[in-house]
Amino acid sequence: MAKETDVRLTKFELEVMAALWELGSASVREVQERLPERRRPAYTTVQTIVYRLEEKGAVRRVKKVGNAHVFEPVVTRRAAVRRLFDELLGFFGGSPRTLMAQLVEGGHLTLEDLREAEEVLERLESEGTASEESRAVGGRPKAAGRKAAEKGRRR
Repeated sequence: MAKETDVRLTKFELEVMAALWELGSASVREVQERLPERRRPAYTTVQTIVYRLEEKGAVRRVKKVGNAHVFEPVVTRRAAVRRLFDELLGFFGGSPRTLMAQLVEGGHLTLEDLREAEEVLERLESEGTASEESRAVGGRPKAAGRKAAEKGRRR
């Protein structure tokens, strides 16, 4: 089985996973019914995606009720989000600063967002749980957050 962080998910697979994360465990029918009604795919489409997720190691069958298999997520939401951010950072040469600059310039990141990020970094640093990724940004999470906030104030 693939490592949780190695599982690459498509947008539609993420939607199916979101339903499973909410439900905890569910049959294909329950997953299908959890998807937005206005663009809900056919049962067989959802079934194909769930089986594909099983092949990837993102879900597993936990039991069978009648003819229906019940699946549960193996990959956590946190691991899936982390993988997405790692891929996104890859598009920016691995630089969180470049990504943040793009978000600020595009109006998607506000000064309030930057201040909140700085508070999170300070909390993580004080707890001694700042991740390796956070430390890699500018060497110190606190300094990186402050620089980002200062850049946001200038805009």
